Amino acid sequence: MKQRMNVAELAPEAYRAMLGLERFLNGSSLPHSTLELVKLRASQINGCGFCVDMHSHDMKKAGESDERIFAVAAWREAPYFTDAERAALALTEEATRLADRGEAVPDPVWEEAARHYDEETLAALVVAIATINAWNRIGVTTRLVAGSHRRS
Repeated sequence: MKQRMNVAELAPEAYRAMLGLERFLNGSSLPHSTLELVKLRASQINGCGFCVDMHSHDMKKAGESDERIFAVAAWREAPYFTDAERAALALTEEATRLADRGEAVPDPVWEEAARHYDEETLAALVVAIATINAWNRIGVTTRLVAGSHRRS
């Protein structure tokens, strides 16, 4: 697999704007471990090998257990996640798969997330989901190579 283009070089203002979203998220009230779970799950759904690789390694560096990292794709069937994390993962799946069902982001999924996060944190969670989906689309479209960020 060969990368098609380097968006950071060809659209530096857009890339800096995306990094601004990341700075916002890293300073938000959304727990960092939840942010990384969201990034990994959306990346798995979207088939972004670059992002799956990067966020798995980031989670490991941050001290996440192998069990939690390995089980993100099957979080409903694994005992490793809190109720709040499960609500964030459910919202991530619904907001990532908008076209997969008639009612995008059903009320019960939203209400469960709202039960676990205050409005400010819930807003950050929505921004996190939107941001990783944008990164995934850049990565998949330009064929970013998994692991290449560690070699650069």
